[in-house]
Amino acid sequence: MLLVLALLIGVVAGLRALTAPAAVAWAASLGWFDISQTPLAFLGYQWTPWILTVLAAGEFVADQLPGTPSRKVPMQFGARLVSGALSGGAIGAAGGSLWLGVVAGIIGAVVGTYGGAAVRARLAASFGRDLPAGIVEDVVAVVAAVLIVSAV
Repeated sequence: MLLVLALLIGVVAGLRALTAPAAVAWAASLGWFDISQTPLAFLGYQWTPWILTVLAAGEFVADQLPGTPSRKVPMQFGARLVSGALSGGAIGAAGGSLWLGVVAGIIGAVVGTYGGAAVRARLAASFGRDLPAGIVEDVVAVVAAVLIVSAV
């Protein structure tokens, strides 16, 4: 079950690169799962969730700007892969399978990046503009992230 959750948090990372690690950091810091004896223990430190939340909020704003590059360009795509690996790895580590979690998170990030781009394009076309589609995607990412980390 944890590997499915690691895959799903990777999908969230594909939608919004910083939402997934922010949610994982909050869950670890609140004691929803224990990663304190793993290489990813820093995610549960006192200030990590706050820092990642501020960065995630900035990403929500930047994503709505017309000049923001596609999530599929190398830099953006790479950030989503790293985020998926980190977030999926933390969930996997909570169950003793850090590396399987990393792989599941990366696979999820690929799915979330390409699938999210396709769904957002369709939503934007149906709304006649991109902003409402972006807001829907933000809400989906946040709600999914909370549900996933609370299920760990």
